[in-house]
Amino acid sequence: MSFLITPISATRLDALRHDGTDDAGERFAPFVAEQDGAPLRCCLRDARAGERLALVAYRPDGTAGAYREIGPVFMHADPCEGYAERTTYPPGFRHRRQVFRAYDRTGRIADALAVEGTRAETAIAKLFARPDVATLHSRNVLYGCFMFAIDPA
Repeated sequence: MSFLITPISATRLDALRHDGTDDAGERFAPFVAEQDGAPLRCCLRDARAGERLALVAYRPDGTAGAYREIGPVFMHADPCEGYAERTTYPPGFRHRRQVFRAYDRTGRIADALAVEGTRAETAIAKLFARPDVATLHSRNVLYGCFMFAIDPA
């Protein structure tokens, strides 16, 4: 199963950084990470202590109506290298248990699976085997926060 991993786009991240306002209309301020571990949605790895980060409210594409949620995401406060290996599940998320939410073409939830990062490709193939599934969102298993999108290649 071929797929594409889509982090928050560099264009959208640049707009957030420039405006200083998130998708909930709130101002945000950069801060320095005190410890490792915050999952970054720009480059799809864990933050390292000492990096400048921002915590913002973000509304991902691919959903509609009541499913169009806004939630918290961590990003680098300054531009970073992003995530270039779009056809590969992010190594920085292999240790994370995730929920893959499957959405249909109208942006409604069609299915969902709790997934170990080490078995991500199997779950991706299973969900995309459904003809009604158009996109997947990887979300934090405990807090429900958006991590990245997964689309068929």
